[in-house]
Amino acid sequence: MPQEITTPVKQLVEDAKTVIEEISAEEAIELHGDDAVVIVDIRDVRELQREGKIPGSFHCPRGMLEFWIDPASPYHKDVFAGEKKFVFHCASGWRSALATEVAQRMGLGPVAHIDSGYSGWKKAGGPVEMPE
Repeated sequence: MPQEITTPVKQLVEDAKTVIEEISAEEAIELHGDDAVVIVDIRDVRELQREGKIPGSFHCPRGMLEFWIDPASPYHKDVFAGEKKFVFHCASGWRSALATEVAQRMGLGPVAHIDSGYSGWKKAGGPVEMPE
């Protein structure tokens, strides 16, 4: 018999959205290229290869996020040590909502996420870079 899930992922995402900053794809496009902003792509590397990425974004696989943010971690990445605004995105906004909540709880900030993800970015006409 399958284990009963007491809090479904949809509820986790909705809960996260009550405590984080969400920005639209259009707002994210306006921030693109701002030196004070780092756009963080948390999608799987296969998604980037298949669908491209936001030019200049930093790729951080979701499974490594906490380890790359924490300066005490042996896996820490310097990009997360800067005084920047971090805008997370995934494909449609669910994973990035959860990632943004975790990053905020860890003390990274300011942080936000693109509410419609990479799909919203593309739909809004944001620039896309395809792999070679």
